[in-house]
Amino acid sequence: MPTNDGLTAESILEVLSKVMDPVLERDLVQLDSVRGIDVSGGAVSFDLVLSTPAHPKRKEIEAEARKAVAGIPGVEKVDIALGAEVLGDGRTRGLAERPIKNAIAIASGKGGVGKTTVSVNVAAALAKAGASVGLLDADVYGPNVPTMLGVEHMPDPQDNKMTPAEAYGVKLISIAFLVEPGQPLIWRGPMLHSAIRQFISDVAWGDLDYLIVDLPPGTGDAPLSLTQSLPLSGAVIVTLPQKVSLEDARRGLEMFRTMDVPLLGVVENMSYLELPDGSHFDVFGQGGGRLLAEQSGIRYIGAIPMDPSVRQAGDNGVPVVISHPDSAVARALTAVAEDVSIETARLALQGGNVIPLEMVD
Repeated sequence: MPTNDGLTAESILEVLSKVMDPVLERDLVQLDSVRGIDVSGGAVSFDLVLSTPAHPKRKEIEAEARKAVAGIPGVEKVDIALGAEVLGDGRTRGLAERPIKNAIAIASGKGGVGKTTVSVNVAAALAKAGASVGLLDADVYGPNVPTMLGVEHMPDPQDNKMTPAEAYGVKLISIAFLVEPGQPLIWRGPMLHSAIRQFISDVAWGDLDYLIVDLPPGTGDAPLSLTQSLPLSGAVIVTLPQKVSLEDARRGLEMFRTMDVPLLGVVENMSYLELPDGSHFDVFGQGGGRLLAEQSGIRYIGAIPMDPSVRQAGDNGVPVVISHPDSAVARALTAVAEDVSIETARLALQGGNVIPLEMVD
């Protein structure tokens, strides 16, 4: 809408086309982030729609956009409504009328590396940021996700579909809801495959921006069934710094390569213990996760420190990103969630091909 000063929506778009999303490396107009421009006298308002509500540079991008528009002659006031619309890769997941935009596997080659802790906290951090999130506990032999989210039961089914439980904004399905506590699950491949397929197709997930999948460790029937049944946007490998963990993690990594699943990166969990004097004690060695990423030609997402609050939070059913949001470990896990959300957006923009980035700490 033109004004006496010649200010138009086109002139707003022109200056915003020079503002870059520094992570996705495209300008705001290319990304269709600028919408609903309104010009009234010297007042300009518009919506700034980012690719994910967990965007790690959202404040910086908003500030740059505001500065760019405020610099136009005649502009006296700039109002920006910051929002997000999560990008998906267009593949069908869930119910056709209620799509799941992205499915991200969290995996490891061996047990005991904290994969489920990472899965739960990544899901909770994404939901806390404002995304619509589901968590599929596919670790059928050790389903601990309900305990870590403080959920004991699943709601009654509706319209012949299982209704996921919900905690901290995360929708949850787990085999733990379907068996008696402590009952061992002694299933062969076909039964596992059927159960995993049901968790995808027979659950009323609703519209999801992200479905986080907590895979069982190893490269056996359950992870293979999942990767064959659910089109995955990408996978994250969780490892410890120690050599034995790295060897197993590499096997899990290569499984995804064999299945043509994009590898989003490596997370090194329990990387170090911070001592009272501020120094770091490397309980499980040092630098293994970064080395695995370098040797495998994929990204190193970052390191997560050891912290007793993680164990306490899991036992109490409250993710550490919720219970201790300002702790070093919660900040590290939140950064992993932000990184994963950006990489899935990058993949969607590039048609599913991983674009190598500089490794980040």
